[in-house]
Amino acid sequence: MELLSIGCTSVPCHHFANLNWKVGDNSLSLKNSKLFPRRKTGIFCVAPKPSWGLGNSHQDSDKVENLYQKEGIRLLSLLEGLRNRANAEITTENHNYYVTDGKVDLRHIPEKVDEVAKVLIPGLPDDDSEENPGSPICSCFWEWKPQLPVHYEKSGLENVQAPNVLFLPGFGVGSFHYEKQLKDLSRDYKVWALDFLGQGLSLPSEDPAPSDKPGESTEQRDAMWGFGEVSEPWAQDLVYSVDLWRDQVKQFIEQVIGEPVYVVGNSLGGFVALYFAACNPELVKGVTLLNATPFWGFLPNLTRSPRLSKLFPWAGTFPLPSSVRKLTEFIWQKVSDPGSILELIKQVYADPSTKVDKVFSRIVETTQHPAAAASLASIMFAPRAQLSFQEALSRCQTQDVRICLMYGKEDPWIRPIWGLKVKKQLPEVPYYEIIPAGHCPHDEVPEVVNFLLRGWIKNLESKGSISLPLLEEPDNVQDGIFRELEFAREGSRRSVKVRFFGSKISVWNLIGSFLRSSVANLPLKSSVANSR
Repeated sequence: MELLSIGCTSVPCHHFANLNWKVGDNSLSLKNSKLFPRRKTGIFCVAPKPSWGLGNSHQDSDKVENLYQKEGIRLLSLLEGLRNRANAEITTENHNYYVTDGKVDLRHIPEKVDEVAKVLIPGLPDDDSEENPGSPICSCFWEWKPQLPVHYEKSGLENVQAPNVLFLPGFGVGSFHYEKQLKDLSRDYKVWALDFLGQGLSLPSEDPAPSDKPGESTEQRDAMWGFGEVSEPWAQDLVYSVDLWRDQVKQFIEQVIGEPVYVVGNSLGGFVALYFAACNPELVKGVTLLNATPFWGFLPNLTRSPRLSKLFPWAGTFPLPSSVRKLTEFIWQKVSDPGSILELIKQVYADPSTKVDKVFSRIVETTQHPAAAASLASIMFAPRAQLSFQEALSRCQTQDVRICLMYGKEDPWIRPIWGLKVKKQLPEVPYYEIIPAGHCPHDEVPEVVNFLLRGWIKNLESKGSISLPLLEEPDNVQDGIFRELEFAREGSRRSVKVRFFGSKISVWNLIGSFLRSSVANLPLKSSVANSR
């Protein structure tokens, strides 16, 4: 039940009318492939644990990078030879792109183009435009459980017949991290963004474990919640775990949205999205993973490992033990410092010019809530999910849940090798690698993520009659393509490269693709050439 709607902000949107863009496109002459077979209704079952086949740690990616750095000249010569042979098979075409309200129509006229084809895509809605202002973004609260209000944002609900798209945030952020999706995608869809309990604005309205220490002032008690000796009745079983967030997403869709959705998750949100979909496939139309973390939690799950769980007397519940309180207070002083927060944000964005002021201010605002410190401790000591990432992926595969992968290549935390492992297990799943982009591609290059997400949803909604984005030529779905996407931002032209990995996937062509994309880096290529 939706209790309260507050802070509705008008969101302008940009109208793309009668723009005729001529764009070159190189298409490799490859075999035909049907990327998405017709969906079947599956019966729930647990698939065997998959074999990733690409190693088990970040060391895989690091070895590839070290190999390239040490053998740059030799690999460059080898790849240039491979590229010359590939160029012999390239056919050239020219596409006229007509963009109206973000929709793209393609027409083909032969013409010679550069090696990496450019594709012009729409930019974000112009905040200063008075034409077609779009749907407002509304900030709302839904009281899922007593004293536990859930904050979310919504937009585009006037698109009555359109699909619903639900965004799940990463650790430490909230629905505000998807403002650029809410503004843009609400022109075509009903768009929602959710704050997980214990994060963003989904923090308790009362102290879950009030302090009653003698001599402690009211100001001291109000400064940090959850550090008392006894928990309140409503918070006795409260622990901010992925199992709690999975159930939160399920009931939010059932009680607030009211119909199946496309779920999009970044980082931790990607883990929860996949986990939720594996357990509730009937509520999911598709899952998009944006640099999804493939693991979460350190302590054993009580259901899966009851004996092992007994070795850990505390697993994120309230109140916090005295030993954990001291550790939490020490860590909290470090992580809640505005300078530390800003440095952490800058670390995960590949483009240092990305504006992070709004994200920074909203994170700082969250740290000022009296429940924030104890919530962090509960999250960090919460048990693992009942399903691992690999097991959730196998269930989704068995139950024919549609999945799309979009990963920023320069992510310092979730390296691309983790997305490629998913691609290795599910070779027909579309995988887009965005270059350059870091851990949060939806905020760093929203134009690209929104363009790809729109195209993927249209492909599923049309049951394959509309091609996947950048794959207007069906031959490309097996071996993949490399494109440069250009868009307007703040009065200038920006461009980002996107590599689509096809269904013919192997360890060697993954490594080869990694090396080729590295060679495409012009400064590095020039330095290697000069060394000759």
